[in-house]
Amino acid sequence: MNIMNAKEISVCYGDIQALWDVSFSVTSGQIVALLGTNGAGKTTTLKAICGLLASSSGEIDFEGKVITGMLVHEIADLGITLVPEGRQLFPKMDVEENLLLGSYLGRTWKDRSKNLKWVYELFPRLEERRRQQAETLSGGEQQMVAIGRALMQSPKLIMLDEPSLGLAPILVQEVFRVIDELHHQGLTIFLVEQNVHQTLKIADYCYVLENGRIVREGTGKELESDASIRETYLGF
Repeated sequence: MNIMNAKEISVCYGDIQALWDVSFSVTSGQIVALLGTNGAGKTTTLKAICGLLASSSGEIDFEGKVITGMLVHEIADLGITLVPEGRQLFPKMDVEENLLLGSYLGRTWKDRSKNLKWVYELFPRLEERRRQQAETLSGGEQQMVAIGRALMQSPKLIMLDEPSLGLAPILVQEVFRVIDELHHQGLTIFLVEQNVHQTLKIADYCYVLENGRIVREGTGKELESDASIRETYLGF
């Protein structure tokens, strides 16, 4: 069953068109990945889903409800949450304060204690640093806080925008481990990621975006065996 469907979405920045009739589906309980180079339109797609950018045409539905044109907080309250590129934490607030900011939606406030326990079980290091200011954390720890804050929203669909960007290789492995763990816990994940090699290993289904258009789609294994994907994204 598809939890979200995008149908022929187009998005413009003024006179410049960034997405051209983009269509894709996200199946409940799966990791679905959106792959592409810088400037392909991946972040634009995420912003269109969560209402940060208006679509000039097309329609997005979530759990059968059309969300195109809804306000950002209304979309978030349906259970769609975004882990943005660059983490976007509050640097002077401590770890736990940043996490609790994810629990202020009407439907999630009552679950804040349960969700906080969940986050600390996933990221024991954050519990150790719960009173430490976010700006003093390492890049990997900050990414953990960003993911944890999203989980505090009791998401039905979590969207991650370049979660491994700028991290050391050992921390990249940790981020992908957590994504895989959330997948096995039944969470639906829409992943935007330039680390194509790692993404193809964990994704159930992938779409490839080039110049604002979907040009290929298939399972991780199908795309990994595609010669043009290997040459363009994997370097062999």
